[in-house]
Formats: sequence, C-alpha cells, structure tokens
Amino acid sequence: MKARILVVEDNALVAFELCRALEAAGFEVAGPAPSVTQALTLIKERSCDAAVLDIHLRGETSEAVAHVLAALAIPFITMTGYARTQQPPIFEGVPHFTKPVPSSVIVAELRKKAPESGDH
Repeated sequence: MKARILVVEDNALVAFELCRALEAAGFEVAGPAPSVTQALTLIKERSCDAAVLDIHLRGETSEAVAHVLAALAIPFITMTGYARTQQPPIFEGVPHFTKPVPSSVIVAELRKKAPESGDH
C-alpha cells in the first residue's frame, strides 16, 4: 500500500514539482493544498500518513495544520523559505528544509517518516 503524503504549499510550481517527485517515488499525494482550510479539509476527508508543510501560506501560517497533525500523531516535515528562528514553536524539533531543496531530499526524509511507501 502506498503511503499518502499531504502537500501544503501555496506556490503552484513548487507544489507541482514536489507532487510529481513524490508520485514518481511511489507515494500517493493528497493535495497540494495552498491554504490551511484546504489542508484541514484534506486531512479530514482523506487522511494522510505524513505531510510536507510550507510554513508561510499567503498571509497565514500552517501552524493550525501542524497542530492537527501532531494531535493525530501524523509525522510532518517543513519546507520553507524562512529561518528556523522565524517559525512558530509547534515546528521545533521537526525536520526543516530551506527552499530551494531538491525533491530527492524530501523524498528521502518522507521514506523515513512513512516507510510503507513503494520504494522505487
């Protein structure tokens, strides 16, 4: 069974490239969700095994999404253009990748978080 990865990213090009790389690596993708509201809807309707969160989303942060994922014990990583010191406390101790980051790095980290993915 493929692990389902939630992608929360408001940049359409970054989201497209990441989703394509995740699918090529054998993951099922939920999203991309460009907003907190859409991300929370996807979690409720489709669930996920892990998530990639861009922290800053057009005037809001994905902090609410991180709290829901943490409450559900769903692992997540961050991929953002902001320094760790600019991040809300919920993101402390979470794997953090500064954009731009190669998709292969994200795939490798997600394989650790959701190992039931198809390893191609």
